[in-house]
Amino acid sequence: MKEFDSSGDGKLQLDEFVNIDQFRNRLGTLSQEERRLASEAQKTAKKEEEVAALAQARLDILNDREPTTTDRALSILPYLLPLLDGLQYGRFLLGAADDGSNPFIAALAIVYTLYNAVPFSGLIAFFALDFLSNNPRINRLVRYNMQQAIFLDIALFFPGLATGLIGLGLGAMKVELPQLAVQLGTDAIFVSLLLALGYCTVSSILGVVPDKVPLISGRVTQRMPSADMFTIDKDGNIQMIEKEGEEDDKNED
Repeated sequence: MKEFDSSGDGKLQLDEFVNIDQFRNRLGTLSQEERRLASEAQKTAKKEEEVAALAQARLDILNDREPTTTDRALSILPYLLPLLDGLQYGRFLLGAADDGSNPFIAALAIVYTLYNAVPFSGLIAFFALDFLSNNPRINRLVRYNMQQAIFLDIALFFPGLATGLIGLGLGAMKVELPQLAVQLGTDAIFVSLLLALGYCTVSSILGVVPDKVPLISGRVTQRMPSADMFTIDKDGNIQMIEKEGEEDDKNED
């Protein structure tokens, strides 16, 4: 009726009737269009099912879910490694504030003593964090903080190296570095470390990935696997998407 009722009055007038061949052709066209729309709807539904399956599979493989309260608490523990290794730069500040009544400094001293009592404790902690950070089942916030704690700990090596080189250079020139300069330099390093750790701790407690540490967070983010690195092949299996450089290397081999 809608196709042939050109007047729109809900009835077919004599001049709106067509012969049987025209009617049959038009009916065939309508039938084909209906089948096409049904096929497209079926393909769309299948695609949506595949997308939903891929999203769920990615979550099962890579824990990128919203961090739980436990995840948030665990995510700040890795920062004990750079904190304990960086205490050497806080000897002046902590020494000045240590009057025996500060519970934080007392607790930190106990942890530091226990930390140094274990042979190769720093090396063990370093490799343990590196190993655990590659476990995709662990929540992303925890894995991210493990990697960032490692990078912060590595960063502490460079001020010590620079201090040693400066000391050697001044020693060769028989010049003694002023004690005030040494104190200001170590205090600056320790305060910078505390600011970075403070930011990471507060952000992690709030459940937000602390990815704003200058020079470090960018490198950590590049190393972190993400859900969009996985896809479903034609057989329905989950595979990691290869980067262009890796694929070219395989082709060359």
